Amino acid sequence: MQLATVYSRAQQGVHATEVCVEVHITNGLPAMSIVGLPETAVRESKDRVRGALINSHFEFPTRRITINLAPADLPKEGGRFDLPIAIGILAASGQIPIDVLHKYEFIGELALSGELRSIRSALPMSVACRQSRRAMICPQDNAAEAALVSDTHVLSAQTLLQVCAHLHNTEQLPRANAPAWSHDKLKKPDMSDVQGQSTAKRALEIAAAGGHSLLMIGPPGTGKTMLSSRLPGILPPMTECEALETAAVASISDHGLKPENWRTRPFRAPHHTASGVALVGGGSNPRPGEISLAHNGVMFLDELPEFDRKVLEVLREPLESGNITISRAARQAEFPARFQLIAAMNPCPCGYLGDPQSDCHCTAEQVQRYRHKISGPLLDRIDIHLEVPAIPIHLLRRQSQAVESSEYVRKRVSLSRDIQLKRNNKINAHYDSHDILQHCQIDEPDQQLLEHAMSKLGLSMRAHQKILKLARTIADLDNTTDIKTRHISEALSYRQLDRRART
Repeated sequence: MQLATVYSRAQQGVHATEVCVEVHITNGLPAMSIVGLPETAVRESKDRVRGALINSHFEFPTRRITINLAPADLPKEGGRFDLPIAIGILAASGQIPIDVLHKYEFIGELALSGELRSIRSALPMSVACRQSRRAMICPQDNAAEAALVSDTHVLSAQTLLQVCAHLHNTEQLPRANAPAWSHDKLKKPDMSDVQGQSTAKRALEIAAAGGHSLLMIGPPGTGKTMLSSRLPGILPPMTECEALETAAVASISDHGLKPENWRTRPFRAPHHTASGVALVGGGSNPRPGEISLAHNGVMFLDELPEFDRKVLEVLREPLESGNITISRAARQAEFPARFQLIAAMNPCPCGYLGDPQSDCHCTAEQVQRYRHKISGPLLDRIDIHLEVPAIPIHLLRRQSQAVESSEYVRKRVSLSRDIQLKRNNKINAHYDSHDILQHCQIDEPDQQLLEHAMSKLGLSMRAHQKILKLARTIADLDNTTDIKTRHISEALSYRQLDRRART
């Protein structure tokens, strides 16, 4: 009998921390103990492992078995350690070779029959395996997800017997391959379906090009939701790095990851009854919320004033920082949250303020109270405020059939983003103060125009910076190096709901 060390990984936010599973078998009364801060599911693994070994026709040692999960101060949860514990017991008892274990990392839950069941967060472990330069042995149901990480040697297995045969070098486990993916095969709502609303389409294109947040205000049925659902279709495809970040968040969530859609930009649309924890994440064992599940994608909040005000306020910090840190008494987890916020609201409680086709019965006080459900600090962080008016029916009948599709708009958006990335290796919405000073310079007349607008509308310094970044994006869409007066003027036209303007 000897000491066996098997490598595995524990989930810690979107990261996979290395765990050494040390198994020691000694003489004494038959017993099996697991130490190293295991949670209930890990402590129960000894019964699953015993049943899996016996039903796989291995000998279960009738001695004292001590299993240490190091580091000892890192909480261990889930059934992911079943397979490494079983491999460690077999190696320590001399039933499989021990000298090859350092080449692999094991993860998987065991059924009593010895079959391997899927676990959550296989993708973060695959990323970590690439860095450690070890091969990863995982359940077959997790193989496609783990294989999304290029240069990671992923081996899939259905049973414990297959893993042991591979370690004995009698039968090789198959290497997993990532599923094929093509951006052209994705079926998304198309911009050509939207009739009229040329101003709204223009604003949506600007938002897509620079990654800007957008708030649309208009009566019911004017196309706000329809436009929002078409934003992912005009965004450029994600890079491999972006796709892995987004897929890692989906992998650790309760819904899991669909490997065939791993490069698809997420579109999240939580209901207005969602809580603050549902948006930002939380729980005793922190899980990602909607803003993290929308990382590198779009989060759409329909009927914005119907959300609880406290729930909306939790969005303020992530909108600026691009990440969220969830702190609990026992642990802390950090999740990425670089999402693009798109919101929609009615102009008043009844929804028909300013609609020439319907009468509004709301008083001025009701309208003001309704709009003040959105706080000034949150509104200040939204780049574009856009009115989406109702379209007269006779204009719809004259609407030309030659409407641009999402494909043509996406080409212009991609060209603009290429310009931004070549200039500063980031999109305009992510510029900080230093970037704005360096890349958003304007002439003196334009500066005076902007200062006059700030004084008249009561704009904050944050709004001033957002206008400059928005003008930078409009100039990039025009393929212009310098920001012109027309770019500043158009950017200013998208600040219609600032504090003084609302009152």
